[in-house]
Amino acid sequence: MAELKKTPLNEQHKKLDAKMIDFGGWELPVWYSSIIEEHNSVRNNVGLFDVSHMGEIEVKGKETKKFVDYILTNKVHEMQNNDAIYTPMLNKDAGIIDDLLAYMINEENFLLVVNASNVDKDFNWIKEQSKDFNVNVKNISNEYGQIAIQGPNAQKYLQEYVSMNLDDVGFYKFDYEKLYDSEVIISRTGYTGEDGFELYMKSDIAEKIWEDLIKIVNKYDGKPCGLGARDTLRFEPKLLLYGNDMDETKTPLNASLKWTVDFSKDFIGKEKLLEQKEAGLIWKLRGLEINNKMPVRHGYKIYNEKEEEIGYITSGVKSPTLNKNLALSYLKSGNTKTGTKVFVEARNKKLEAFVVKTPFYKGSSNPGK
Repeated sequence: MAELKKTPLNEQHKKLDAKMIDFGGWELPVWYSSIIEEHNSVRNNVGLFDVSHMGEIEVKGKETKKFVDYILTNKVHEMQNNDAIYTPMLNKDAGIIDDLLAYMINEENFLLVVNASNVDKDFNWIKEQSKDFNVNVKNISNEYGQIAIQGPNAQKYLQEYVSMNLDDVGFYKFDYEKLYDSEVIISRTGYTGEDGFELYMKSDIAEKIWEDLIKIVNKYDGKPCGLGARDTLRFEPKLLLYGNDMDETKTPLNASLKWTVDFSKDFIGKEKLLEQKEAGLIWKLRGLEINNKMPVRHGYKIYNEKEEEIGYITSGVKSPTLNKNLALSYLKSGNTKTGTKVFVEARNKKLEAFVVKTPFYKGSSNPGK
């Protein structure tokens, strides 16, 4: 059995007595105190996350902006220096290879931040597509640590630590701060639905920055947060999880990500996506409220009142903020209207549920539409 990969902050988590788990081949904290406590800390105050398992891919060269615009669906061509953008990356059949953040350092230098489980797949795909462009693609994931500070008070507390004026860093913008004689990227982005920042630093200074930020967070009764709270926090504002809520069998139109697609430009997968748009969608991602306390899990089947199978659960969470049993699901067209009654099969029981509007929750920040 392969040894689990470790982030630069692995020892810090163990010092804090975190409950560590295997997450896609990484040893990562699932919680420190409890998922509920950590979730509530981010919703109401502040929380700190190690997200160093995420991948970083560097694209440099004369045709970088043109190339990145071609492999991603969103409006990369409209980006300026110090802009970030959320976007899917599609295969030629319009299936979602990954959803990622693209950071424009300048027109000849982009940083692509990809999901940990997809680093090798993404890098190989991007490298293959780059052959006809004057660019160089490099996987620099091992060189970076990444820390997220999230919550309605994140800016106030982070401002104590950095010299830059965080008021000048707009939503999906970034700037640079020198820490420990090294340049750190600080972006107003995150995966919680709350305001906050993500810091990208060289891995050899990650522990120092974590220790500094933990002291600040602790001073204000904030908490270090694990993967458990990260999942419940991202779910409520309908921030999708790759591998659960989308994959290469689904397109951005299926996954309610039409807002991330610019049909006015050329991109990989555009032709197939236009065909799907013209033909109409078979599957649509929709929210459900379950009239039962029993948790529902990824893959559980969904039926209509005629007992016909019409879909499946992608993510299910007992929402700590809303105190409701909620889920995201793919439903066949004709069953997606708000208020439609459906039944989720869970442990040989059929649980009554209703299609509801999403996002379930809107916090101090929400990149979805």
